Amino acid sequence: MRITTRRLAIAVSVAGLLVAEQMPAPAKKPAAPAAAAAPTFEKTVAPVLNKTCAPCHNSQMASGGFDTDHFLNPASVSTQRDGWDRILMKLRNGEMPPKGTPKSQAAIDSLVHYVQGEVDKIDRNAKPDPGRVVAHRLNRTEYSNTIRDLLGLEFRAQKDFPTDDSGEGFDNIADILTISPVLMEKYLSAAERIASRALAADPLPKPIQVDYANKDKRIRRVDPSTIEATHRVEFDGDYTVRFALPGERPKDAKPVQLAFWMDGKLLATKLIETKPSGLVYFDPYSEEELRLFLPEGDHLFRAGFLNDDFVKGLEAKELYKRKSNKYLDGMLFIGPFKPANPPPSRAKVLICDPNSGPACQDRIVTNLARRAYRRPVTRTEVASLLKFVALAKEHGQSTEQGIQLALQAILVSPNFLFHIERDPNPADPGAVHPVSGVELASRLSYFLWSSMPDDELLALGESGKLRAPGVLDAQVKRLLADPRSAALADSFAAQWLEIRNLDVVKPDPQKFPDWNPELRDAMRMETSLFFDHVLRQNRPMADFLDAKYTFLNERLAKHYGIAGVSGPEFRRVELTSDQRGGILSQASVLTVSSYPTRTSVVIRGKYVLQEILGAPPPPPPPDVPPLDEAAVGTSLSLRQQMEKHRSNAVCASCHSKMDPLGFGLENYDGIGKWRTMDGKFPVDSSGILPNGQSFTTPAEMRAVLKSQLPQFARCVIEKLMIYGLGRGMATPDRRVIDEIGKKLAADGYPFQTAIFEVVKSMPFQMRRGELVSSDKQAKPKEVAQR
Repeated sequence: MRITTRRLAIAVSVAGLLVAEQMPAPAKKPAAPAAAAAPTFEKTVAPVLNKTCAPCHNSQMASGGFDTDHFLNPASVSTQRDGWDRILMKLRNGEMPPKGTPKSQAAIDSLVHYVQGEVDKIDRNAKPDPGRVVAHRLNRTEYSNTIRDLLGLEFRAQKDFPTDDSGEGFDNIADILTISPVLMEKYLSAAERIASRALAADPLPKPIQVDYANKDKRIRRVDPSTIEATHRVEFDGDYTVRFALPGERPKDAKPVQLAFWMDGKLLATKLIETKPSGLVYFDPYSEEELRLFLPEGDHLFRAGFLNDDFVKGLEAKELYKRKSNKYLDGMLFIGPFKPANPPPSRAKVLICDPNSGPACQDRIVTNLARRAYRRPVTRTEVASLLKFVALAKEHGQSTEQGIQLALQAILVSPNFLFHIERDPNPADPGAVHPVSGVELASRLSYFLWSSMPDDELLALGESGKLRAPGVLDAQVKRLLADPRSAALADSFAAQWLEIRNLDVVKPDPQKFPDWNPELRDAMRMETSLFFDHVLRQNRPMADFLDAKYTFLNERLAKHYGIAGVSGPEFRRVELTSDQRGGILSQASVLTVSSYPTRTSVVIRGKYVLQEILGAPPPPPPPDVPPLDEAAVGTSLSLRQQMEKHRSNAVCASCHSKMDPLGFGLENYDGIGKWRTMDGKFPVDSSGILPNGQSFTTPAEMRAVLKSQLPQFARCVIEKLMIYGLGRGMATPDRRVIDEIGKKLAADGYPFQTAIFEVVKSMPFQMRRGELVSSDKQAKPKEVAQR
């Protein structure tokens, strides 16, 4: 039977149906879910702003200066970038929405995720911008250190020059380091004196005597065995320093070691007798003297007996009786005399005999200018400086005095007074380019040393090898290991932690009778040594928040109530109680964040927000009612006063963040001494932060802050960037800071790693050319000339 194609098709279909009836029906495939709608600004962000934020942050009541109307447009993620960065930070930290506000945490998390994704997308597509640093004048610290390393001279610009302006928390911000007519006069005068001191080619004046006696109140007694006086040395030279020693000790008294210090540095010691000697028995007075070199400038001189056990056995009323004790009572300075040896600065300048001919003079001037300008110098520049040598000879002066005149000209040159970085192609405004090798060398040395590059670093910059693999890291490591990196503690940390303010704070002596210069100096030294230890040992950043050790001498240990520390020398001390730990329990920080008469919850809270968490509060509104000072500690505790103040809704928005942090430090009085009572009221150090974290003691508050280590680390990185670059941070820098933060987190936040990463970052290694606005577009020739 012939089967047609159509019949075959029908037969196959019928057979298939029969088989299908005998087999179980296959499970139905679930319908594919509809693709989830991609999150959008309108669905993810706008509802949260409108429902959660707008009731307090609107055009009529812009609490904290924040108005949601400016952020309801999707374009605001790029046009209002600074504002969105602050919003994201506050949402992540739990500062917003405030406690009690109806909210959906899932919706807030979705907003943060969406906006952060949009921000990251913008950053990835943005044109690299390392920023631009204008010509950067040396500040006073940098000037002093550069003179020290260039010439081997100590020059205290802090004493002679006007105070540098500060911005972004530091005094090395290029934009604000201007030159006034007064400062220019100071530069001219300083250059003349420094050049004269460096060469020691000018004759010294006739020696004179300057007497500092206890009777005319020019001597300050530090303790029964120690006196000090501030004295200006007018000229470098040798001086005789004579000490008045009234009184006597018993015949069996042992000799003592007389020591003499200048600005805290021990200059000389001498073993002296203290018992009576026949001829002067009825007039128990003697003198001792030292002959030594003293540098020009204002100095604090101190004389004292080392390890003087004798006075420990005397009562206070016996210490100054002539028949009971031999003690220091005056200092007499006689000089200057021609130094027995030429100053080290002379050898730094005169690298050959200038009287041997023009070739040596050329060599001396070229070497001086290259090191002072921190770059290779041109033949034209050298020739212009050699004219000063010829000018001195024309006026009958020696060749050395001619070199001195050339050095004087170098020290007032803009090439010395400024870091000047040049754009390789001025005709291409806004072009991004690496800084030159010598410019990178100066950036690095002034970051870590607050001073000029040394010969090794400058040579690497000149040769172009500084960026070779491994070389830059090796140089950072070398510079950090050098004693000159103490500038990071003296300059960076002292400004970040505001410890420089110890020089100007004046605690009320009636309220704080323990306060004196020795305690102030000990406070400063503790924080400086602590920072230096964390730096050099590459300790984790968490140590800043809650280290179980610190650095103390007897004076500060007594202030803290810590036993077992004796003597004036500082040493590492392990902390065995939870009263102390990290920088926030150090007396230096606690003193500069207090009023002269009492603690300040607001100042301390603001300090923690600004310097530790990098989240400074906005300025206070006008017409804030003052605190009733008379009531503090008497009718009301400080906490009760502040809670009354915070009842004002306008004040509460900021004080809810500041005050708990300030209360957490209330166990420390206005100069950092531990206390449990505020006047007649018990101290209550408890607090609850806006994110819900609570604490009851300073130790618990430190634990809360450690839980926010990423935010603290970001704050420190940003401050290192500002200080290292000498400029404020801009939007493109934030991504760099975030990237450094991620690298630190992966390694456990070692402090040195932050410094290495800042140095390797694009803003530190590169520079953007000057932008020329379109309405003032200059011609290429004009740009090149400028």
